[in-house]
Amino acid sequence: MRNLHSATKVEGRMSNAPSKVSRCRIPLRGSLLLTLVVTALAGCQKAPRDVAPSAPPPIDEARIAAAESNSEWLSYGRTYSEQRYSPLKSINTDNVTQLGLAWYAEFQADRGMEGTPLIADGVLYDTTSWSHVYALDARTGAIKWHYNPKVDGQKGKDACCDVVNRGVALWKDKVYVGALDGRLIAIEAATGKEVWSQQTTDPSWPYTITGAPRVVKGKVLIGNGGAEFGVRGYISAYDAETGKLAWRFYATPNPDGKPDGAASDKVFAEKAAATWSGSGWKKTGGGGTPWDAIVYDPQTDLVYVGMGNGSPWSHVARSDGKGDNLFLSSIVALRAETGEYVWHYQVNPGESWDYTATQPIMTADLTINGAKRHVVMQAPKNGFFYVLDAVDGKLLSAEKFVPVNWAERIDLATGRPVENPAARYPNGQRATVYPGAAGAHSWTPMSFDPVAGLVFIPAMVTSQNYQHDPNWIFIKGSWNLAQDGSSSGAPRIAPARNPSPLAPPNPPPTVNGLSMKAGQLIAWDPVKQEARWKHTQDSTFAGTLATAGGLVFSASGRDLSAYASKEGTKLWSHRTAAVIIAPPITYELDGEQYVAVNVGFGSVAAMTRGAYPRRPGRLYVYKLGGTATAPEFAPSFPRPPIDVASATASVGNVVRGGQRFYKYCVYCHVGGVYTPDLRTSPYIMTPDSFKSVVHEGALRARGMANFSELLSESDVEDIRAYLLQEAGK
Repeated sequence: MRNLHSATKVEGRMSNAPSKVSRCRIPLRGSLLLTLVVTALAGCQKAPRDVAPSAPPPIDEARIAAAESNSEWLSYGRTYSEQRYSPLKSINTDNVTQLGLAWYAEFQADRGMEGTPLIADGVLYDTTSWSHVYALDARTGAIKWHYNPKVDGQKGKDACCDVVNRGVALWKDKVYVGALDGRLIAIEAATGKEVWSQQTTDPSWPYTITGAPRVVKGKVLIGNGGAEFGVRGYISAYDAETGKLAWRFYATPNPDGKPDGAASDKVFAEKAAATWSGSGWKKTGGGGTPWDAIVYDPQTDLVYVGMGNGSPWSHVARSDGKGDNLFLSSIVALRAETGEYVWHYQVNPGESWDYTATQPIMTADLTINGAKRHVVMQAPKNGFFYVLDAVDGKLLSAEKFVPVNWAERIDLATGRPVENPAARYPNGQRATVYPGAAGAHSWTPMSFDPVAGLVFIPAMVTSQNYQHDPNWIFIKGSWNLAQDGSSSGAPRIAPARNPSPLAPPNPPPTVNGLSMKAGQLIAWDPVKQEARWKHTQDSTFAGTLATAGGLVFSASGRDLSAYASKEGTKLWSHRTAAVIIAPPITYELDGEQYVAVNVGFGSVAAMTRGAYPRRPGRLYVYKLGGTATAPEFAPSFPRPPIDVASATASVGNVVRGGQRFYKYCVYCHVGGVYTPDLRTSPYIMTPDSFKSVVHEGALRARGMANFSELLSESDVEDIRAYLLQEAGK
């Protein structure tokens, strides 16, 4: 490890032990120097013995609430409101051009970097892919400890959208992380040693955790993901000291029709269970996984949870096309102490397009029609910006912030969308729907500047083809979407049986039915429900940060930029060595303000687009007058074509192999840059080498799972036959 003021390379195999640093070393050569030694030791003290420096207050509810006006970043959204607004203004519109790199840290992880670093008492806590946790000196980047949860590489196949992690939670003397394999882990903040670990999910089902925990009133709250594969979502609360389960709230009914002994039992018995029909959801669990948004509001003493999409996607396959299917795609308000249901707002009744409500939620005070309202705000996947009353969930307003064609508007009287019937792809028809499953806005956090009165949304213009698959059958551990072609291939490349009756004007071009045309940084007025300004590029914008310096920070591609909050003028930009998808944060130490951001491409964009190569993850930290430099990575080139003529001929069935490839392999290997293009892989040269990877798990430790539960040996050889044919083209 290099421990430099300007740059630190953090190796991924370091132990959990803290670095031993001697701050005052004095040579002792004889008893005659006793007096001098005592004097010297006294000189090492920062203060006289009777004026010892006081320890920082514990990280608890009071300290997090006080963060509204301090210089730290103690929780995922900085404060309980999750506005990602900092009162710091040493870096401002007048001097932001002087911003330079202070230091950087490089991690061994080479998958997506989505984490929000937390800052407390001069220590920066960060996460990388595979749920690794690091503690670094926030002044220099020097490593303090590294915790490796040792997630089995086999778990990678259960992660729909990369093996990412969005951050930790801090409480008292502990750091909490949700591991990809469903564990919630408490770590000693001072040393990085594990204190306790709880398996929050059933390991036999394809659950994952990628989101950051939140700690509320001594309870650690954590959700889960996996709806695409077929699981039943829920949020859990665990005692922060012991790890004991305190309460749980499910997003969907118990398929057995029995009570769960959970906080959700009462509301399902009274009204939610009646919104479900058919039996498809009983096979998959119905979905609804709350994989990201969890927000506590001290003013109402409520926790707002964003619930996920339906499983399978098709409402017809899931619930016979009947019922709202509560609490899919809903914001649900719960009592913080008990998990008791208080209210909900469903953004998409009868959800059919992977439109989650798991996108970041924030609370704020707005003046609406001359009256002050305490509100909840969200810009979910479906393209509407919602403002709700925080106390009772009443819809106050909702407007489109990107092109939308699945609904004309949201009816303020009923709170329900006025849908375009063709968007539900009825009668076997295909529909090209705005936005697509990638969403108008996904996990990347937005921020709110209460002075400018603007929400800064990292939005996307997307579309996707949807078509019900009448032949869908549930396969545990596989993608369960019930979309046309999903029984034999990925839905985005499925041919249309019938033309789309729903074609929006000037649609963005699609690639295999999936479009992610442009990223948009939108400055949105939540009162007027309109855009003040926007920037558009052919790239997905990362999360945003707003500051009292009149700035909003966001990244597009490899560039981290600062804009004037009110006008949107770009004032500063710095090119990093890799693509940024994570949100930036800011903090202050010793009178200096810093801006930090994780750098490393991944997530769903990497899996579906393959536009950028895999690079080691880095953390870039900036300050005024920073002069450090971070080297560029060596160029990366696609693997050259293999010599098919020298490969061992396959006895597999090419047609069957193509079907299985598009069902089980194409999602991760469609790009051929971020993950290997299997048409150029040397492993397809012989049956044994290909089988050793796909069926026996030779590369399991690197995240290439063993697919023996889903594919027979003959299936694997069929896939090899198909790949050899494609390689020959």
